[in-house]
Amino acid sequence: MTLVEDRQMIVARITEARRKGARLKPACQLAGIDARTFQRWGGGGSLNGDRRPQAQRPTPAHALSQQERERILQIANESRFAEIPPARIVPMLADEGVYIASELSFSRVLRAYGQTRHRGRSKIPQRKRPPSTHVAPVRGNC
Repeated sequence: MTLVEDRQMIVARITEARRKGARLKPACQLAGIDARTFQRWGGGGSLNGDRRPQAQRPTPAHALSQQERERILQIANESRFAEIPPARIVPMLADEGVYIASELSFSRVLRAYGQTRHRGRSKIPQRKRPPSTHVAPVRGNC
């Protein structure tokens, strides 16, 4: 992706070259862009840069409400579920006839609140070190 400053510089130089008599296609080829790219950039819209990060994105209608998220947290932190991953919480609740959210929703909510690391009895991974000494294997007499 070309930076906005670079786009502005390229458009200005190609425009100046065209005023002095250069044709569009060779000037664009020399700048390393397509003539269509120059047209898009010169149209005014793209010289402002990529505005996707600043776009207003509404919350989906089916998104979990704050009350539902709190309920998921409350249930996941009950003493009987405190050491169990979401993949086992949801089926246990289903056996009781209770549905709150899917496993993926449970995982997303727990991840958002920083509660997904080492749920249960799992231990932190230990780094395996290579042996400090080497011992030759003992073989029987041939």
